[in-house]
Amino acid sequence: MPALESRTVLDQRPHRVVVLALDGVYPFELGVPDRVFAGVEGAYEVVTCAATEDRTVMTGADFTLTLEHGPEALDSADTVIVPPCDMRRFTTDLPEPVRAALARIRPGARIVSLCTGAFTLAAAGLLDGRPATTHWAFADRFRRLFPEVALDPEVLFVDDGDVLTSAGVASGIDVCLHLVRCDHGSAVANRVARLCVVPPWRDGGQAQYIEQPMPSEGASGTGATRAWAMEHLDRPLSLRELATHARMSPRTFSRRFQEETGTSPGRWLIQQRMQRARHLLETSDLPVDRIAAEVGFATGASLRQHLHAAIGVSPQAYRNTFRGRSGVPDGGAQPDSVPLSR
Repeated sequence: MPALESRTVLDQRPHRVVVLALDGVYPFELGVPDRVFAGVEGAYEVVTCAATEDRTVMTGADFTLTLEHGPEALDSADTVIVPPCDMRRFTTDLPEPVRAALARIRPGARIVSLCTGAFTLAAAGLLDGRPATTHWAFADRFRRLFPEVALDPEVLFVDDGDVLTSAGVASGIDVCLHLVRCDHGSAVANRVARLCVVPPWRDGGQAQYIEQPMPSEGASGTGATRAWAMEHLDRPLSLRELATHARMSPRTFSRRFQEETGTSPGRWLIQQRMQRARHLLETSDLPVDRIAAEVGFATGASLRQHLHAAIGVSPQAYRNTFRGRSGVPDGGAQPDSVPLSR
C-alpha cells in the first residue's frame, strides 16, 4: 500500500505501535494496525510480538506464526494493540505469560483492544470502572464476567483517553483511523482511509448490525394482542385499543405487558415499527415515505428521526450499508441527508 507523509517531523523517532498476538488470534484483525498505520510514512513503527519467549503463536486459522519479537517489545511501546482471539479462551483469569506481558507496558502508553480483545484487557483489570465496548454478540458474556466495566455494546469504539476499545472486526479499522486522526489530523486520516478503500468515518454504531428477531406470540396474557398488533403496524394503535383486544383494562394491560416484555406498550410498538422498517429498507426498493406508512409512522420525517435516534444513521444510509447500493429515491420532499439533532 502506498505511504503518506505525516505532519510530524519525519526525522524524529516514530511512534512505536506494538501488536500483542495471543494464541487463537484472528489473522484479519492482527494485520489491521500495520495496514492502517503504514499509510503515514515515517510516523509509526509497527511491530508484532508474542507473549512468550518462544515467539510462537497459534492463530484462529489453520496456521501457526513464529514472530520476530517476544514480550520484551512491549517495554518500549507507545501504543499497545490487543487483537481478538478464540472466544473459548475468555475467562476472568489470564494465563500467567499474558499477564506478565501486559505488566511490561510502561506508564503512559496507549492501550487499544480490537473486537473481543476487550476481554483480555478486562481480565487484566485495565478496564475496571471505565467505559468500553466489544463485539455486540458477546456483550452479555462480557457483562457477566466483568460487571465492573461500563460496557456500551452499541458504539463502534470507545476512546477513554489512554485506553480505547473497539467493536467487531471492521471496527478495528475505525479505531486505528481514529488514532491517526487524533495524532495527525483529519486530512491525513482521510487519505489513509482512501488508500485502505474504507470510509474515513462510519455513521452510527453497532446498533445497526445487531440481529433482533421478531418476538414470538407465546402463551402469555398479552401475547395474542402483540401478535395482532404486529399484523396492524400500519395503523395508529392506542393503548385503549390494545387493551380492548386483550379484554383488559388499560391499567391492567400496561402492567401485564411490562411484566411480560420488560417495556411499555408504546415503546414496544416503536421498536416493532423500527424493526419492520429496517427489514423493508434491507429487502425492498420502497421509498422511505412509503415504508413509513407501511410501519405506522405518520411521515417519512418521523421514520428518519426515529431511525437516527435508534442507530445514528438515516434510512438511505442504512439501506446503502445493507444493500450495497445508492440512488434509491426516498420519495419524500425532504432529502434523506437532512441533518437531525441527536
